[in-house]
Amino acid sequence: MNIAILSKGSKNYSTLRLFEEAKAHGHNVRVINYAKCFVTLEQNNPVVNYKGEVVSGVDAIIPRISSRLTNYGASIVRQFEMQNVFTTTSSISIVRARDKLRSMQLLSKSGVGIPKTVFARETADYEGVLEQVGGAPVIIKVARGTHGTGVVLAETRKAALAVMQAFNVEGVNFLVQEYISESQGEDIRAFVVNGQVIASMLRKSKDEDFRSNLHQGGVGIPVKLTDIERKTAQKAAKAMGLSVAGVDMLRSERGPLVLEVNASPGFGIEQVTGRNVAASIIEYTEHSAKTGRRKDKVGA
Repeated sequence: MNIAILSKGSKNYSTLRLFEEAKAHGHNVRVINYAKCFVTLEQNNPVVNYKGEVVSGVDAIIPRISSRLTNYGASIVRQFEMQNVFTTTSSISIVRARDKLRSMQLLSKSGVGIPKTVFARETADYEGVLEQVGGAPVIIKVARGTHGTGVVLAETRKAALAVMQAFNVEGVNFLVQEYISESQGEDIRAFVVNGQVIASMLRKSKDEDFRSNLHQGGVGIPVKLTDIERKTAQKAAKAMGLSVAGVDMLRSERGPLVLEVNASPGFGIEQVTGRNVAASIIEYTEHSAKTGRRKDKVGA
């Protein structure tokens, strides 16, 4: 097969691992910097251009789209989709997963456990927002962000009001979530490929930081999921229409609560668990490229 990895960083660990495994499985593989691509649109002829040439003969793409280039990266993926090239992650699911409100709405609709969340922008009823999630402490997030950025723990009512007012002044859409105290700076990352959890780790925050993301200095250890945690991760990925996903969950007194479903999860979990995540994605690509692209059934 001819496989293209859409990535800004050819030396990025996740990109390197996918490249290595694709080669090991006998495929022709190249890394394409999607940020340097441009598309040509004309009737019945969707074209992707890269480094002065038309990209052709591609059987499958593996998108690794950064959060800062979500829309542009998704448009490049969409252009390949218009050529009927198989993609491990659809363009619509990339956009869907990066929108925190949209994600929470879909997870809620699908019956996935989530922290109680309020979405707001310009509101004078800050007290009402806080009351809806049980009062301080609360987590306040910008509606778009990744790797733990744009996330604030407001420990007091006064702090929470100040953060919401600041976001209001800046014209930022934000989410206010209940704080799950029993999680104690820990969360679970479950890596899902084709509906199956292939690796999982417990992430612990460093020092006093409430965020456990590895990008924020957190540390990971292998963890065995309970049946309900495994099913929750699978259900969350399905709810987002993602065949490759990193599902982040908190352990709470009322069961696992999903914080986020990542459409381009990092491969640090390989180093923590020893599981060959890259090989699973390549094997999924091999199988699915032959059977054709699945229709997105999320509908939102």
